[in-house]
Amino acid sequence: MNAVTETVAAEPVSGVEIFVPLAKLKKSPRNARKVPHGEAAIEALAASIQHKGLIQNLVVEPETKEDGTPTGYYLVTAGEGRRLAMLLRAKRKQIRKSEPVRCWLDTANDPSEISLDENVTRTPMHPADQFERFAELSNDKGWGAQEIGARFGVSAGVVKQRLRLGAVSPKLLQVYREDGLTLDQLMAFAITEDHARQEQVFEGLHHNREPWIIRRDMTAANVPADDRRAVFIGADAYVEAGGNIIRDLFSEDRGGFFEDVGLLDMLAAEKLRDIASEVQAEGWKWAEAHIDYPHAHGMRRFYPQPIALSDEDEARLDALSAEYDTLADGYSSYDEMPEDVAAKLEAVSDEIDTISAKRSAYDANVIAHGGAFVVLHHDGSVRVERGFVRLEDEALADPQPEPEEGDATVPETGKDERPEDGDEDVQDVEEEEEPGKPISDSLTRDLSAHRTLALRVALADQPDTALIALTHTLTAQLFYSYAEAGCLEVRPTVTPLGSHADGIEDTPLAARASAQHEAWAERMPRDVADLWDFIVGLADEKRIALLAHCAARTVNALRLPWDRKPRSLQTANRLATELALDVARDWTPTVDSYLGRVTKAHIVEAVAEGVSEDAARRIADMKKLDMAQAAEQLLAGTGWLPAILRTPEPEAEQPATVEEDGEASFAVAAE
Repeated sequence: MNAVTETVAAEPVSGVEIFVPLAKLKKSPRNARKVPHGEAAIEALAASIQHKGLIQNLVVEPETKEDGTPTGYYLVTAGEGRRLAMLLRAKRKQIRKSEPVRCWLDTANDPSEISLDENVTRTPMHPADQFERFAELSNDKGWGAQEIGARFGVSAGVVKQRLRLGAVSPKLLQVYREDGLTLDQLMAFAITEDHARQEQVFEGLHHNREPWIIRRDMTAANVPADDRRAVFIGADAYVEAGGNIIRDLFSEDRGGFFEDVGLLDMLAAEKLRDIASEVQAEGWKWAEAHIDYPHAHGMRRFYPQPIALSDEDEARLDALSAEYDTLADGYSSYDEMPEDVAAKLEAVSDEIDTISAKRSAYDANVIAHGGAFVVLHHDGSVRVERGFVRLEDEALADPQPEPEEGDATVPETGKDERPEDGDEDVQDVEEEEEPGKPISDSLTRDLSAHRTLALRVALADQPDTALIALTHTLTAQLFYSYAEAGCLEVRPTVTPLGSHADGIEDTPLAARASAQHEAWAERMPRDVADLWDFIVGLADEKRIALLAHCAARTVNALRLPWDRKPRSLQTANRLATELALDVARDWTPTVDSYLGRVTKAHIVEAVAEGVSEDAARRIADMKKLDMAQAAEQLLAGTGWLPAILRTPEPEAEQPATVEEDGEASFAVAAE
């Protein structure tokens, strides 16, 4: 090797390799790069030099004074980044500043041109090649993400991403090399390492290759971590049982995707059965575990009955309440309290709950001959529904008349169960469309069921409006002979909504409606003969709230093709306006709930209204299913609703006309 070790002044030679102490190297003023190197780039270079040494020489020229005599220092014409990386290593005490650095002495060429040439005349490696080389280091050398990251000066997280991309199907990597896929699309395929699945999804893609569509198709057979079953079981228990969780390293995956759906269902069923055994141990005759609530059980339900506390418990409860107020005084949350105060307050609260629970209990006969359902709630929590008695056990349970869910003084006629002809809810069929074609009758029923449920919950929260609605319905029947003019079925009839909209009874909104009903049911006396005194004994505010709840249970704003009731639906609109009903808080347009069940024209109209005309034009030429999926993403969070779910704007108030006798004139319009 033709090498010269620098010891004294630089000789006017060129084209030789020399070793220069790091402290004698300076940045050249004629370096073409004016924007400094980033910290990450210097870190990467330092890591590379630390593990592999200086792979590429620095190009230098001697520094001279104005009179041409050398200063003993050298200017770095090319390799300023490597010089800075060496200085960083010296700062970290990995080397000394006297460390000799291998350089190439060049006094023949223009330093500015050399610097420019090094930065311009080069071809960066294609990212796919980089991904595959990282994967080879991991597979061939057994290096983990930490080791590879240390050798290349990047974080372990970045290495994991590159390793995942390097594990994508070679077929798709080649498509990426040929510009047939973008990096974002490749990252979407990398959500799993299943090459067959990746290639299957790729072959099934149409012209719409949005990354979110690829991710959705890649995980179509998996369960997201926010699914109620996954929340109930937990990631640790699932993995311990042999399950695999798919992680998306390139986007927020909210905990990943549970790959083995069968295993997850089995674990959930087993855990629910264990809880059911604990519930049955309370003395119940039976306890059944179900992932979904068995709405068709057909059993009568009994609720806990009020029980007076003993004098000792009442006294203890008063003392605990006073102690709780004293401890909590001056604090707005547990986080603000000292640990000992917070712990004591929590203990007091638990004891208050224990004593308060004694205020109601199930009849011993009901427990001995009844049972409970243990089901999985929509949020992954366990829902225990007690007090159900099978038909053959009702006599043994000695039931008394009591209010129960779905009770009615007028028998159900079963009219809502009629089959429907011409159901148009086919998502994947390209239909011949006519301009202005209305949405299908079954979808109309579905959407009106959601609106009816929302009206029920909202009305129960606004007792004053419930009084107005109830008064209107009664007045219409007594004075105008229009039994269908009101939307409150005060016979009373509670119309089940499950037959009109699949899954509606397992929604969070339905859970709120059920909780409202059960809270009142638990307070009712068991014997109906005591009900009058119970209601009379309620405070005015509580009595009105009970009336509001009872009225809310009867709301029916369903739109059924065989049951035309324009006046009732008009009143339902007035009720929605009075309640300022906002269905968008509990319903969103998805492929399943709306977009996959209407024509392409309706989808385009929805996007135009909810997003923009430009967005609607961009999806106008897509196939039906792709259009519905794209529209679901576009409309997410916009609050857009189909017309049937919208609340009419309140009308401007009209001043009442006053007759000569000073009384207001009320005109009654009869159709």
